[in-house]
Amino acid sequence: MATKIRLKRMGAKKDPFYRLVVADSRSPRDGRFIEEIGYYNPVKSPEELLVKEDRALHWLGTGAQPSDTVKALFRKAGVWEKFQNR
Repeated sequence: MATKIRLKRMGAKKDPFYRLVVADSRSPRDGRFIEEIGYYNPVKSPEELLVKEDRALHWLGTGAQPSDTVKALFRKAGVWEKFQNR
C-alpha cells in the first residue's frame, strides 16, 4: 500500500484549518486515513503548527511520501532536517 502524508481540510467556510494525516494514496482528500500526526491553522495569527515528530519520522522512515505542502511544513517545523540526517 502506497501511503502519503497530506493535509485534510477541516473547519468552516472561509475559516479552514488542516490536519496532517497519513492516508492510502488512493483515498480521497477528506476521506479515510490511517493516522493523524498533527495540525496546521494558517488563519490564526501567528500560524499554528503542531507535528508529532516521532510519528512523522516513523512514517517517513517506512516510505510514506509527503505532499509538497506537507514537506514545506516539515521544513518549517524542523522535522525534514531530522529525517535527512538519519
